[in-house]
Amino acid sequence: MSDTRIRAKPIAVEPIGVHLTVQLNWLRTFVTVYRVGSFTKAAARLGMSQPAVTHHIQNLEKYAGRALFERMPNGAQPTPAAERLLRQIQGPVDALSSAVDQAFGGEIPQRALCVGGPVELMTTRVIPALSDLVAEGFQFRFVFGLADDLLQQLRDDQLDLVLSTVRPRDRDLVATPLVDEEFVLVAAPDVANRIDVSAFDADAPTVLAELPMVSYAESLPIIRRYWRTIFEAEPVAAPAIVVPDLRGVLAAVKSSAGISVLPTYLCTEEIARGEIVVLLSPKVPPINTFYLAVRRNARTPDDLRILHGHLLSKGRLWT
Repeated sequence: MSDTRIRAKPIAVEPIGVHLTVQLNWLRTFVTVYRVGSFTKAAARLGMSQPAVTHHIQNLEKYAGRALFERMPNGAQPTPAAERLLRQIQGPVDALSSAVDQAFGGEIPQRALCVGGPVELMTTRVIPALSDLVAEGFQFRFVFGLADDLLQQLRDDQLDLVLSTVRPRDRDLVATPLVDEEFVLVAAPDVANRIDVSAFDADAPTVLAELPMVSYAESLPIIRRYWRTIFEAEPVAAPAIVVPDLRGVLAAVKSSAGISVLPTYLCTEEIARGEIVVLLSPKVPPINTFYLAVRRNARTPDDLRILHGHLLSKGRLWT
């Protein structure tokens, strides 16, 4: 979040007796319908007739052997198959469109894109991933905060894109799954060595309650979720240290101040170097999904479209 956070599964594309070859313009139409939430709006944006948009989507659905959109009175609702397909192809489709635009004289608008997200993910993964876009002339302004606050700023047109662990349900915003963050229970090696293995195997929650805990907040939000998922119990000890930044939590764990639960994307390198160790390896660890959230506008600016696809491509590589 070796453990891996990336669990992207390619859509199972199994032709069902039809002789079709997937065409790039079908995929481009699919991405557009997903973004604007309507066949009619997609047709206007692409400069096509609505029957042509419908034909593209029907051909893609015929090839995939499953529905991609549910036709609703107020638009098109993507199915789970559409969610999986979008996660796989949106980045490449956007990258190819960007390459074509630049090859034929298109220019990136000279404005700063405002991007919001949690400080830990932004500083360790997102900002380093955007250096090549900066080299191409992009400008960025970053805002850190809690998901609900950032999503409201997105609705108010104060932000262009938000990385959120909360999936917005209102029609004003559209969210695309980016990556899963997986959580692990960790400690410094000397702290782990003090644990009685036999007692731990018999009753891990009781043994862990004797160790100081380092938490993100007084309410133990991440630790509590881990305890409920893995142990089906509540943590009983109050935190010894509270640090409102997961990077500070990691620093405290490395210094042997206590145990904690952290996303693997934040501590993979420390685990690999042996600075901290994973105390448990459950078959199904707790996860959170990060979403890329943008406003559902009739037309997405080219620079935002490129950023969106770029992050989808980069996110597949994050661990």
